[in-house]
Amino acid sequence: MGIKVYLYVFFSLMSIFIFNGVNFGPIMKKGRVIEARLLVLSLSFALSYLLTNFVMDFVS
Repeated sequence: MGIKVYLYVFFSLMSIFIFNGVNFGPIMKKGRVIEARLLVLSLSFALSYLLTNFVMDFVS
């Protein structure tokens, strides 16, 4: 289980870095900065969960 935690952290940081490069301006209302950041955070957690399980299936 120890490696799974490291994978979650790694993929979370990687996906936050990736999603920061995406322009969410056209799909978000003006002045909704907090909501846009929460969207990036929730998408990055979802992506890190999927990537961690994908990698763990190949390892084990």
